[in-house]
Amino acid sequence: MKLASPVFEDGGMIPPLYTCDGEDISTPLVFGEVPQEAVSLALIMDDPDAPAGTFVHWIIYNMPADLRGLAEGVPPEPYLSEGIRQGVNGFGKIGYGGPCPPTGLHRYMFKLYALDIPLEREAGLSKHELLGAMEGHVVEGAGTMGIYGR
Repeated sequence: MKLASPVFEDGGMIPPLYTCDGEDISTPLVFGEVPQEAVSLALIMDDPDAPAGTFVHWIIYNMPADLRGLAEGVPPEPYLSEGIRQGVNGFGKIGYGGPCPPTGLHRYMFKLYALDIPLEREAGLSKHELLGAMEGHVVEGAGTMGIYGR
């Protein structure tokens, strides 16, 4: 399985447009080689370099397995088309919250999970709740990492 963004290379700099210093809209993502046994997809974006520990920037789940990516600027709504749901980020809000490091360079990990079940849970799950719901159902995973600093 593959995960990439057309706006930054794996290990490259995330453009300011997608951060709190820009328009703070979600980055476009492309999904590839999703396994045939996948029923749904889930994505977690977090920052392991945050001063107080890993900070969650985006949780989106119950995406159809045939979805081939996410467009730029996914609206910060709990429920999206095709049954897609978004969780609560570290800012306490639904949807994407872009990179906004206090100082220095931070890594932003985008992790895509292929699941063998639909995750028809309510919107607003935390990362912990999502990981619990996915336990034992991950078929395959993929990731990419972007960097941003101030």
